[in-house]
Amino acid sequence: VKTQINDIATYLQFIKIRKDKGFDEGQKINLNAVFMGNPGTGKTTVANLLGQIYWSLDLLSHGKVHEVGRADLVGEYIGQTAPKVKKAIEKARGGVLFIDEAYSLTNRGDDGKDFGKEVIEVLLTELSGGKGDLAIVCAGYPAEMSVFLNSNPGLASRLSNVIQFPDYLPDELMSIAGFASKKRDVLLSEEGEKHLHKKVVDLYRNRKKTFGNARLIN
Repeated sequence: VKTQINDIATYLQFIKIRKDKGFDEGQKINLNAVFMGNPGTGKTTVANLLGQIYWSLDLLSHGKVHEVGRADLVGEYIGQTAPKVKKAIEKARGGVLFIDEAYSLTNRGDDGKDFGKEVIEVLLTELSGGKGDLAIVCAGYPAEMSVFLNSNPGLASRLSNVIQFPDYLPDELMSIAGFASKKRDVLLSEEGEKHLHKKVVDLYRNRKKTFGNARLIN
């Protein structure tokens, strides 16, 4: 994840330097991204860091994250959805609009009563010709997010920075456990640590896509 974020930041810095020096950059600076990963892999944490990185590069005016889900964007009745999405966009302006479980906007079938697709249309309008000073980050499970990107031809091209968040390995989870226990003034005995390691390995081997990673350890 760090390597991928570093690659994006370095490239954006390069584009910005060229623009500052008067080179005609045909392409628009793309701050938007897709975070694919299971729960507890650090997606929200990295969104906050990304906002700060963009702010430090002078690409966003404050870099703070405004987190939303389906319930914050989709209205119950006709005419309610677009204003909700526009309000969320304006609230996030200057920072990052972080849409968690973004795939839930597209996988509700075609019964005509779901307004998730309307959310996508408003987002696409912002992504193609909005006022700028905004990064949109869509996050969720890897398989579902692939379906989400493929659901609309415009989405994949505008959300081209795809960052994969792998599950933590047992040794990494143990490091997180050490960090979390110190933070809470809990001292693990050698025996306790061995017991915890065994539990962690078992949980990791039998994990499903809902495996909680760092959240589970905490």
